[in-house]
Amino acid sequence: MMTLACRKLDPHPDSSTRQHSGPWLVWLHGLLGSGEDWLPVAELCGDYPSLLVDLPGHGKSTAVKTRGFADISQQLAETLQAYGIREYWLAGYSLGGRIAMYHACNGHHQGLLGLLVEGGNLGLESDELRAQRLQHDRQWAQRFRHEPLPQVLADWYQQDVFADLDSQQRTQLVSLRAANQGPAVADMLEATSLGHQPWLLPALQRLSVPYTYLCGSRDQKFQQLAHQYQLPLRTLARAGHNAHRANPGAFAAQVLSFLSQSSFLSLSR
Repeated sequence: MMTLACRKLDPHPDSSTRQHSGPWLVWLHGLLGSGEDWLPVAELCGDYPSLLVDLPGHGKSTAVKTRGFADISQQLAETLQAYGIREYWLAGYSLGGRIAMYHACNGHHQGLLGLLVEGGNLGLESDELRAQRLQHDRQWAQRFRHEPLPQVLADWYQQDVFADLDSQQRTQLVSLRAANQGPAVADMLEATSLGHQPWLLPALQRLSVPYTYLCGSRDQKFQQLAHQYQLPLRTLARAGHNAHRANPGAFAAQVLSFLSQSSFLSLSR
């Protein structure tokens, strides 16, 4: 199995010795993104070493294939092992959040200290909804395979979840994401469709490590989901679905707050 391409960020030189030898922050991006999407936030969390992961079909992992969630979870585990990462906090946005949740909820990950999910869907509760979503994602995948990428992206960013974006922001995203390879994105979209994802809420509720759910204040869909299922929500001001892109400073502050609180709780037990 191929490991995933990554970029490693070492801690700031003025960080304490304890933090140098301490746990890592591992970052998983959303569909059409890359590990570099996390760079502004990771640099603001610079007391911790960070690993910016390129998921299959994206960034420098374009040639990496995957069969689905279990496969990606194993690829991630082997990548962490290859980098010698024994203790880590796992953060993921959207698709990356779904993969992070799956990874945390399945198997035995002794080094996992906690989970940070930004706008990640917990899954679908019925076979009917999963079948509908599979059909929906297959239609998008066909477009990614066969149509000019800028044309597909222009429609992609018109979806309801991106309603907070203005026309200039949509244009910027289309330009940024046009560097992707459509067929590789299509493969990943189908492999990780919500139609294939397990319903993760029960497993999340049984997690033995702390987790938090981050969401932009303008992201109505995922705020509603967080309230409906009583997730430990942290809200980011002046941000929609992609909160870490819109407000990296506030996002990093929430990450560091969560890590500090979680570390204090673990020490006080």
